[in-house]
Amino acid sequence: MTGKVQGTKVRESHMLLTKYVSAYTRVHGEKPRFNRYSAKWGMIDVIDSVGVERAEELINYYFHTGSDHSIEFFYRNYDKLDRSLSQISEDRRRRAIIMESTRQRVEEVRDQ
Repeated sequence: MTGKVQGTKVRESHMLLTKYVSAYTRVHGEKPRFNRYSAKWGMIDVIDSVGVERAEELINYYFHTGSDHSIEFFYRNYDKLDRSLSQISEDRRRRAIIMESTRQRVEEVRDQ
């Protein structure tokens, strides 16, 4: 990995950690306690696995779950959160299709 790419990943990991701290503070009323230097390596692994945008979505989703919201739990379970969020998105998509189909059938019946 080149220095430029590594520097970009470090900046992205710090940006995501800042979002994590902000969300944690909003939910719990205090800042989380963790070693930011070592936490960046875990966040870089998350970025490598799912990308920056998806990692940000997962952090936002994580704070809608009933957890103590520790950074370690997030690192151990981000893949499960990713699957869960994907299933929710797929379910919403399917429900929208079903609702549209139902709306069309209701209009057809009304028009008869």
